[in-house]
Amino acid sequence: MTRRARRFRTVLTVLSAWSVLAGAALVGAAPASGAPRAVAVAPGVEYSQFDIQAAKGLTHAHVLSVDLSHPQVGVGLLYPGKVASRATVSRLAAAAGAVAGVNGDFFNITETQHPGVAATGAPVGPAIAAGHALKAAVPKGQRFGPALPPGTATTDVLGVTTDGTARLDRIALDGSVTTAEGDLPLRGLNQYALPVGSVGAFTSDWGSVSRLRAVCGTDTDRAAPCSTDTHEVLVEDGRVVGTAGTPGSGSIAAGATVLVGREAGAQQLRKLAPGDTVEVQHLLVSSTGTPYAFALGGYPVLRGGQPLPGLDGTTSAVRTAAGVADGGRRLLLLALDGAATYRTGLTIAEVATTMRGLGSVDAFSLDGGGSSTLVARAPGASAVTVRNHPSDGTERAVPNGIGVFTKP
Repeated sequence: MTRRARRFRTVLTVLSAWSVLAGAALVGAAPASGAPRAVAVAPGVEYSQFDIQAAKGLTHAHVLSVDLSHPQVGVGLLYPGKVASRATVSRLAAAAGAVAGVNGDFFNITETQHPGVAATGAPVGPAIAAGHALKAAVPKGQRFGPALPPGTATTDVLGVTTDGTARLDRIALDGSVTTAEGDLPLRGLNQYALPVGSVGAFTSDWGSVSRLRAVCGTDTDRAAPCSTDTHEVLVEDGRVVGTAGTPGSGSIAAGATVLVGREAGAQQLRKLAPGDTVEVQHLLVSSTGTPYAFALGGYPVLRGGQPLPGLDGTTSAVRTAAGVADGGRRLLLLALDGAATYRTGLTIAEVATTMRGLGSVDAFSLDGGGSSTLVARAPGASAVTVRNHPSDGTERAVPNGIGVFTKP
């Protein structure tokens, strides 16, 4: 057994008070008795599974330990190539060549409150892939998922910096639209919901899904009616080439930008006509000024080794979470099992305690329920397999995830 495998085994043993048991590496295998056991997925990447006796019953955890200091290891954003698109974690991992991964951010999964408006499938929070800014965060009142803990926001991210260090941060949009009459603030980038009265930008990263959802709801009420005061402008090569009164759909050409405005933002965009010059600038900026190679949304549950105040300790569910350990040089990825035996899951407060017990100093909650999925290659295998039981019975298509990669 390697030194790192022994350390991971020791960390898991700390959870013996929760009846942590060893788990076989096979998908869905029943936990065996004995000490916890880590199985090497690839150099620097280990997989374990174990039981947790939680407040509302037995649950089963699947964990990846990723050594970011290992020269052959890296992590990145798994996504289908467009923001407004979804695929299963196993398909995303296979397409990207990942050796393991978990599901990611909460997302616009349904639009029952707005009949006739297409659910975009786009994630809630910011997303960065290979250093490229894909999208910014929606307003807090427009998010999907459980209530946020006090003091957290949709701009919270888990990311890995360009030097390979994992950390929690906040990422906000810094953008503007420059016209002959002056500058307009840009309040959205490839996001399914725009702030009331704002202008947002959509690029080729968005995809072909309708942009109408962006003008529905308000900053405090996701179910509020769609705005009737809207306008859309197509900008190519620095000039307006088209306008429309209602947000449209269809692919956006590389290098082009569609500006969507609602209320006051729409009124500003109506001043633009074909041929007018327009410059659109946007940048995702972290609160620490740190550049990120990869980042995605969710919300923090553990900071500096302490659970956040006000975490829900009542509602149990199947969960996915990520933890940061060893000064950001180790990433822990956890997904609970959705099989009927274990489906009571954990409360968010228990997730924080579990991640701390695994050695995390900071931890981040990702989408759960039917989205919770952990995939990994078995020793000697060339493709990933699903290691937990998704609670829907089959894998749910999701907008993004965390991929674990190795190189020679």
